[in-house]
Amino acid sequence: QVQLVESGGGLVQAGDSLRLSCTASGRTFSNVAMGWFRQAPGKEREFVATINWSGSTTLYADSVKGRFTISRVNALNTVSLQMNSLKPEDTAIYSCAAAVINSGTSSPSLYNYWGQGTQVTVSS
Repeated sequence: QVQLVESGGGLVQAGDSLRLSCTASGRTFSNVAMGWFRQAPGKEREFVATINWSGSTTLYADSVKGRFTISRVNALNTVSLQMNSLKPEDTAIYSCAAAVINSGTSSPSLYNYWGQGTQVTVSS
């Protein structure tokens, strides 16, 4: 079992930055790929970013590429999402997820564990 707890959400203005963190507990964190997903009201859950077990490979949704950066510190069991140049359309509940595979993936069905999520609201 892996427990995931997100933090760092909040209300910001367009153009601002925000850093989300996800702390894992319960099993060896370094053996899992991690991802961030988001869901806006009335919309489907959307892939945001993923990182492989070692942190050497990342993948981003086109909508956030160049603005968001995913990173991880295995020694601290933490994965982070640095979000810059935020837009109102980035408003959503952001959730981190863990997949018991080495490579990152954008497919939510491959993730085994999910956090509760943290709200990010970007005002115009």
